[in-house]
Amino acid sequence: MTPFDVAEAAARLHQRIGVVPTVSVVLGSGLGAIEAELTDPIVVPFAELPGYPATSVTGHAGRYVVGRLGGGDVLLQCGRFHYYEGHPSEVVALPVRVAAALGVRAMLFTNAAGAIREDLGTGDLVLLSDHINFMFRSPLIGGVLPGETRFPDMSEAYDRAFRGLALDVARESGLDLRQGVYAAMLGPAYETPSEVRMLARLGADVVGMSTVPEVLVARGLGQRCLGLSVVTNKAAGMGGGPLSHQEVMEGGKTAGARVTQLLARLVPRIAEELQSVGTK
Repeated sequence: MTPFDVAEAAARLHQRIGVVPTVSVVLGSGLGAIEAELTDPIVVPFAELPGYPATSVTGHAGRYVVGRLGGGDVLLQCGRFHYYEGHPSEVVALPVRVAAALGVRAMLFTNAAGAIREDLGTGDLVLLSDHINFMFRSPLIGGVLPGETRFPDMSEAYDRAFRGLALDVARESGLDLRQGVYAAMLGPAYETPSEVRMLARLGADVVGMSTVPEVLVARGLGQRCLGLSVVTNKAAGMGGGPLSHQEVMEGGKTAGARVTQLLARLVPRIAEELQSVGTK
């Protein structure tokens, strides 16, 4: 993948939607309910954009939906690409680079995750304070693309001000929003109980198979990021029984209304924050 491919995909997307959304939201497995909250939606299937392969995971629709949310334009990315599907780093990172080239200024990443911390259970919402990369790979390896930095600072990968806004919105909405550290594993097999015990000792609270590669690229592009995990199951050995993707999908749908409630109020607040910073 070359910078030209990113620019071409961004130009094609802009031609279809005609606006430059301030905020991008990447939706994890089973978390597409927020689409219904958009007014004047425009749907752009990934298949219409150069360089985008078909998505192969149930719960990842493979399309962009652009519309108005709380008075501002938002770009919903319904589906993502994973390493475990066999995609190279260029494809895993492509939607992030395209969103940045489009003009997006902040990126919210959601995912379905397994609970490692004992006080977390199915349906809980976890605001990411940090992550641990157990994929042992990065989409930033290789030549430095235009607009990216060689050594992005990850001391605050998940924006502190955005996290504060998320906690404020959750409190105002009566939602229980925890904070925690996300461990990213390569997959596609679920973790073993021994691996889960290791992750717990290293400080992880939830575990999944996405998000971190995207955040690495977003930070390399200077994007402000926020991460939200929806607990869809107990991790292996935590008392939840055998794991399946169907369970993940059902857990995401169960929490979908609360995720929608949170994001519908949070995304406009983040857009206001960006506008405020931009006018100072």
